Amino acid sequence: MNDTNPKVEALLGQPQWHEEREKLRAIALSCQLSESVKWGKLCYSFQNGNVAMIFGMKEYCALGFFKGSLLKDPERILVAPGEHSQAMRQVRFTQLSEIESQAAVLEAYLLEAIELEKVGAKVDFSEKHELTYPEELQAALDASTALKAAFEALTPGRQRGYILHFSRAKQSSTRVSRIEKCTPDILAGKGLNGR
Repeated sequence: MNDTNPKVEALLGQPQWHEEREKLRAIALSCQLSESVKWGKLCYSFQNGNVAMIFGMKEYCALGFFKGSLLKDPERILVAPGEHSQAMRQVRFTQLSEIESQAAVLEAYLLEAIELEKVGAKVDFSEKHELTYPEELQAALDASTALKAAFEALTPGRQRGYILHFSRAKQSSTRVSRIEKCTPDILAGKGLNGR
């Protein structure tokens, strides 16, 4: 790659995980992926389809696969980044030697991910839309037509964020309190935390 991207260079210039990022980048570029910066991370794509991303977190560096849940993972190295992650899977590293010892495996996973893009594979997100409303939320929606209309007008992602936030509370009183606190944002068409 002859052209330098200032955003890529800025990320690569960060001291934390510098060598690890460079090694993961070299592996990704060896698979003929296009490089850019998206969401503040190094992103690698094939024919405009996002394939992988390099994460530099506080405690680890990771190579994330956008459709990682579809990968075969014979080495059992992929982990979901969060409890509710449906598609993204990561391989996490704490030192450069781990990346170097798994370079061939990472390349194989990247090539499989590219094949998924070539065939147009899609992750089934139906589970994402099958969330159960907590009783307290359902009661609040039933009690207020304005709240119900506003909640139904939210994007599915914002609805999901609220449902997960309310459901995480162990006590009913906490769920009710959270619903009351979030009601103004819901009525304003905002997502969780006013976004």
